[in-house]
Amino acid sequence: MSTYHTLIDAPALIARLADRLPTVLLDCRFDLLRPEAGAAAYLAAHLPGAVYAHLDSDLSGPKNGRNGRHPLPDRAAFAARAGAWGIAPGVQVVAYDGEGGPFAARAWWLLRWLGHEAVAVLDGGRAAWRAAGGTFEAGPVRPAAQPPYPLAPKEAMPTIDADALLARLGRVRLLDARSEERFRGEFEPLDPVAGRIPGATLRSFSDNLQPDGCFKPAATLRSDFERLGTPPAQVVHQCGSGVTACHNLLAMAHAGLEGSALYPGSWSEWCADPARPIALG
Repeated sequence: MSTYHTLIDAPALIARLADRLPTVLLDCRFDLLRPEAGAAAYLAAHLPGAVYAHLDSDLSGPKNGRNGRHPLPDRAAFAARAGAWGIAPGVQVVAYDGEGGPFAARAWWLLRWLGHEAVAVLDGGRAAWRAAGGTFEAGPVRPAAQPPYPLAPKEAMPTIDADALLARLGRVRLLDARSEERFRGEFEPLDPVAGRIPGATLRSFSDNLQPDGCFKPAATLRSDFERLGTPPAQVVHQCGSGVTACHNLLAMAHAGLEGSALYPGSWSEWCADPARPIALG
C-alpha cells in the first residue's frame, strides 16, 4: 500500500478509494474575499466522503489584531480537530481545493506540523479529479471521529516569528509567495498596508504550477529552487497571511528539498507593527 507525503494524482486517488484503503479527504476550498463561498461549494458537490476544512475556523487560530489574518491554531486544538476529522497516525490524508492547491497546502503543512507524515495534496485539485472521471456527492459528511491526534513533544515543521526574522534579515533567503503586484506594493486588496518585508525575493506560488493547475515535475521544481543558491535550512517562506507560503514549502518538499521554515504571521502580521521596516517597488 503506497503512502503519499507530498502529492497524489487523481487516478491514484480514484484507485485508492476503489480499493477502500483508509483515507481521509479534506475539502479546503476557500475564497479570501468571500469566506463562506468554499463551504457552500462543498455542500453542493465534493469528493465522496470528504469533510470540509474551513481556512478561518479550522486551519487558523484566533486573531488579536497583531498576529496576522490567519495565525496558526493552537497545536492541541488542531490535534483535536484532526481527530474529529478521523485522522489517526498512519491514516492517509488527501487535501484538495478547486485547483492549484493554495489552501490544501495549508492543511498539508499543518498536519505535517503536528507530526502526521501520511498527508498529500491532490495534484490539480477538484478539476483534475473531474477530468479523471471522479464522481461527486452533495451534503455534509459525518466522519468516524478519532481521539485527538497524539502530539509530538515539539513542532515537526520549523517556524520563525517576527522578532527572530527581523534579527536575521539579510542572513536568510526570504521567499514571498504573493503576486508580483502585491510584492511590489502596487496593489493590496487584503491588508491595510502595501509593500513587502525588506530583502524578500518574489516566488509566487503560481510559479510552482503548470497551465493545467498541476504542479511542475519534481525535477523542474528542484532546479527552480536550487537556482536561488540557498540551502533549504536557510530559507524562510512568507506570503500575505501564512497560507500560500505553504504552497512553496510543499513544492520544495516534493522536489526533495525539506527543512525550510514558515513565517506564519507573514505580511499581515509584519505590517501591523509600524516600527517594522517595509520596502516598496
